[in-house]
Amino acid sequence: MTTLIIKTTTRYLTALILTFGAYIILHGHLTPGGGFQGGAVFASGLALLIVACEDRVIRERFKKVPLSAFESIGALGFLGVATLGFMGYTFFRNVIANSGFPLFGDPTPLGINPGYLNTGGTLPYMNIFVGTKVFAGLTSIILVFYLLLGVRKDE
Repeated sequence: MTTLIIKTTTRYLTALILTFGAYIILHGHLTPGGGFQGGAVFASGLALLIVACEDRVIRERFKKVPLSAFESIGALGFLGVATLGFMGYTFFRNVIANSGFPLFGDPTPLGINPGYLNTGGTLPYMNIFVGTKVFAGLTSIILVFYLLLGVRKDE
């Protein structure tokens, strides 16, 4: 049985962890991290939520979340961005960088990059799709352990 302190702390920490996971995914082409690391952080925030709530609440909240669809979207989106490279005759070619594409397509400045988000080309899109696949996959595994295998029993 969870207490009010655990529920309140979980509510605030989960929001911070999910925000940090999204930050890692979106800044993966500029800083250490990326899609896998950000997706794992995102899934750990959802794992905290799963551990702190009762089974019936988790069943109600995650019943409508299509985790397998998110995982499929992540895989197909990643492959879709990779096949954009065939426009330049190479699989995974970064065709958006230096092309003037509105988002993530401005030319990379010479010298030290001061942290411009829009210079990654296809890399941020790949990080977003990998992060989606990783968070959906890890969250599915955690849900299987807690709900289907009966690891935790509420009293």
